[in-house]
Amino acid sequence: MGANQSGGHIGKTRYFIVFMLFIVGAVNYADRAIFSIAGPAMMKSLDMGVYGLGFLMSTFGWAYVIGQLPGGWLLDRFGAKRVYIGSLFFWSVFTGLMGFSGYMGAAAAATIFVLVFLLSLAESPSFPANGRIVASWFPTKERGTASAIFNAAQYFALVLFMPVMGWITHKFGWQAVFLFMGVLGIALAYYMSRVIYSPKDHPKITQAEYDYIASGGALVEVCPPSDNNQKQSEGSPKFGYVKQLLASRMMVGIFIGQYCITTLTWFFTTWFPIYLVQGRHLSVLKVGFISVLPAICGCVGGILGGVFSDYLLRHRCSLSVARKTPIVMGMLLAMSMVACNYVNSISLVVFFLSLAFFGKGFGALGWAVVSDTAPREIVGLTGGVFNLVGNMAGIVTPLVIAYILKTTGSFNGALVFVGLTAALAICCYLFVVGDITRLELRVDEMRGGLAADSDKA
Repeated sequence: MGANQSGGHIGKTRYFIVFMLFIVGAVNYADRAIFSIAGPAMMKSLDMGVYGLGFLMSTFGWAYVIGQLPGGWLLDRFGAKRVYIGSLFFWSVFTGLMGFSGYMGAAAAATIFVLVFLLSLAESPSFPANGRIVASWFPTKERGTASAIFNAAQYFALVLFMPVMGWITHKFGWQAVFLFMGVLGIALAYYMSRVIYSPKDHPKITQAEYDYIASGGALVEVCPPSDNNQKQSEGSPKFGYVKQLLASRMMVGIFIGQYCITTLTWFFTTWFPIYLVQGRHLSVLKVGFISVLPAICGCVGGILGGVFSDYLLRHRCSLSVARKTPIVMGMLLAMSMVACNYVNSISLVVFFLSLAFFGKGFGALGWAVVSDTAPREIVGLTGGVFNLVGNMAGIVTPLVIAYILKTTGSFNGALVFVGLTAALAICCYLFVVGDITRLELRVDEMRGGLAADSDKA
């Protein structure tokens, strides 16, 4: 850990860390959003149909959910840096390989399904790792903003990559966009391996900054274990702790709320461009550029939601009020997407979707809440459970929307479905979660059996 060379100046190393989380998050969501841009061309090329695309997206959700608990355990066992960089590298490899799947002939569709499953499995630890890194690098009063910044990457991904991916797909075909994103991710994984460290090990952190984040509630003690830290390895969390998480009304409300918010995320990152192509009859190239405005609104809303939450916290509001207020306000705005069913003007459609995008971003503080509530012993595992429940929406949402489209031939019902989940998120935070506070594990219950066996021996 570096000495304080700045005459008491706190330092800004933590801001560079969250900036890098933002960049990786943007690539993460861009890789998911590939199917929304390449989807129409893939359906035509592989004779897949809307149900086939829905099942493909759902396959991503299944693998992502399956990987959450193992991914969370790996984070607590081996530390965020190793797992995070490995996750980025392997999901980028699988993304790039999908660029060659179109040359597999009759086996192309099956190959894509397998690669999507592997891609999603590799991505599963990434956002729990974000939550763990933010919990260890940021004090409580800055955690809302930090979490909002890396969470806003999902919108920035659409701002930056949608026009690029739309142009690549239009110019070179759908296979080329997978190759482009795969190479980009592999290069980023190498760079991340050179710049990401725990607070205790970072060569540029000042003593003043370390003391500031530690005294402000940063969980510096849950940083990645060093290679020779055998004691910490032996203290790796037990999966039995999950029972205690699910026995907490607060945590269950947070988990279900995240499921609802993730339903909105899946709509915006997957079906939203397809809605503009099939529901509003725009070209893929035009959609790539039109999508930028709502995405910018989502990105701005995401950052402002965190800033507003931390502002409330600094002005003596309780943690519960500071976190819940932006969530409720944001979800109310997100429900405005239903108004698209009642307008014909593309300008008005973009307006209401932009408003909904802003609201979804403003209220997406779930990772800040997890950083505030996760038991110290299992920050990674708690993030895994949180992401597991939330991303069950990745299984359900593509299938429900595909069914609605198949049976009604319209996106109207899909917009109502997504709007109702935003209302359910409000109910969870207002009536289920209760006071937001850090959950304390009943460690004695977990170790009692081992202690008894030891006494007998």
